[in-house]
Amino acid sequence: MSDAPLLNFPTDYPIKVIGRPTAEFRARIHAIVLRHVPALEASHVTEHLSKNGNYLSISYAIRAESREQMTSLAADLTACEGVLLVI
Repeated sequence: MSDAPLLNFPTDYPIKVIGRPTAEFRARIHAIVLRHVPALEASHVTEHLSKNGNYLSISYAIRAESREQMTSLAADLTACEGVLLVI
């Protein structure tokens, strides 16, 4: 096995967060992502409502600078109230 890292940083990295479609959910998620990726452009954020309107997925195309950044971001998103899934 090689000790080479799976990702070379910086790299473009997609993240999707799923929860219930509320303004509070959006605000909490956006605040967390912006704390870890302050240079995020609005054009790199998309939202999709489920067929019945029960779930909202928010997708981010971020520029990841380090493994530590990604680990911290994922941990904060996972711990956030209202988050059902982080992909």
